[in-house]
Amino acid sequence: MGLPDQTLQESGKRFIFSARKSSRLCSANPNLPMSIFEYNGSAVVAMVGKNCFAIASDRRLGVQLQTIATDFQRISKIHDRVFIALSGLATDVQTLYQRLVFRHKLYQLREERDMKPETFASLVSAILYEKRFGPYLCQPVIAGLGEDDKPFICTMDSIGAKELAKDFVVSGTASESLYGACEAMYKPDMEAEELFETISQALLSSVDRDCLSGWGGHVYVVTPTEIKERILKGRMD
Repeated sequence: MGLPDQTLQESGKRFIFSARKSSRLCSANPNLPMSIFEYNGSAVVAMVGKNCFAIASDRRLGVQLQTIATDFQRISKIHDRVFIALSGLATDVQTLYQRLVFRHKLYQLREERDMKPETFASLVSAILYEKRFGPYLCQPVIAGLGEDDKPFICTMDSIGAKELAKDFVVSGTASESLYGACEAMYKPDMEAEELFETISQALLSSVDRDCLSGWGGHVYVVTPTEIKERILKGRMD
């Protein structure tokens, strides 16, 4: 036996009202993340200079708005000419990094040489695509020096779709702010010191506009002859 039309109309109105009310509550509630990629927060940027590159990240590890650690390592050295930074879910970041180190060491044993940046980017892309139905919830940024000391940078999504660039790439929850800062500050063919200053200013100004990343920065500047690692002091709130 069906309900009277008036009862159906009243229950429908109540349902629509409650759904709209709950949607307003969800969108206004900062404890409900829009995406799992925003759960831990991150800011990663890589930038190209004249026969050099720089890669930088923030140092905060959080659970949404709660800060867990202030010295989290997002950038890893694969070898002296290739670096990778991983934004996204911290557990998947560490799992993927361990798998990449394992695969690179196997390559070194078999080929008796280090991977080129382009080869390493293809390896990362293949590993991510292999897990596309249950993906690693992270977004890599890869930077390296290839043949003739030509810098190479790229980023990709969680299933391995590569995006190559000749100037800069960004990733993480602060990516929108990083895009604007890098567009404003980047110049082609910068020397190593100027490149360090540019990427540092872009990173620090961007994480100040993102509540999920920050707590200083970690910067590598890589040239054919040396690797410079520096820690940036930023806002500690």
